[in-house]
Amino acid sequence: MKDLEPAVPQPLFVRSFGQGPRPVLAIHCTIAHSGAWRGLARELDQQVTMTTPDMLSHGRSPDWDGQGDYQDRMVAATAPLITEKLDLIGHSFGATVALRLAADQPHMIRSLTLIEPVLFAVAAQDDPALLDAHEEDAKPFTEALAAGDQELGARLFNRMWSNGIGPRWPDLPEPTRAAMVRGIPVVPQCRHAIYDDPAGVLGQLDGITAPVQLLRGSLTHPIIGVVNEGLRRRLPDARSDVVEGAGHMLPISHPMETARYLSALLERTA
Repeated sequence: MKDLEPAVPQPLFVRSFGQGPRPVLAIHCTIAHSGAWRGLARELDQQVTMTTPDMLSHGRSPDWDGQGDYQDRMVAATAPLITEKLDLIGHSFGATVALRLAADQPHMIRSLTLIEPVLFAVAAQDDPALLDAHEEDAKPFTEALAAGDQELGARLFNRMWSNGIGPRWPDLPEPTRAAMVRGIPVVPQCRHAIYDDPAGVLGQLDGITAPVQLLRGSLTHPIIGVVNEGLRRRLPDARSDVVEGAGHMLPISHPMETARYLSALLERTA
């Protein structure tokens, strides 16, 4: 595995949900924040105590200083939160951070849940034509950011991954829109990590011996199905399931259904 880029550590804002006996670390998706886990934590309240950091340039954490690789920086910033053996959850880009944490510290992970992981390096190996189709779908968003229109970029990115579930951009509260615009410059900075896997995590998957639950929504982009199935085949102990009627944002839109899978995993790993 490559060394993390040297940079001055930036502190993350961290909040906690629940009062159950199982410690959980949950890492949110881009242009969201730690509060995105509130609904899921409520469903699991008596089972878990959930620690949820805000990523850099998100929520109440400081803006990323632009030094090093963003995924490297998030791995370095969240690793100190693993102080005991715990259950690890990640959503979207947060799932790629969680996967690297599990590969780095497999002995500290009781279980791993990856919700809609955007590790497109899997699709690059398993279905490059579908990856090309995803690139075409993402072109309006990438072109908006290339033109310097961050608000339009955030709006198009949100539309692409919301799958028509949830409020439209004009119906979102202004602070929510502003938070998405703030976080959107991070997205293209994550491209190298999720498309090219420079950390070599795909070569370390056989070291993750904890049970892994992969989840996706039935309405999400087909590329997520390729990623989930590819990870399932590569991990020693993994299962892949689909939440019917959900899209990419399933831990927010479908917390009850998501919690059912988490509860079953917690019971299996008691």
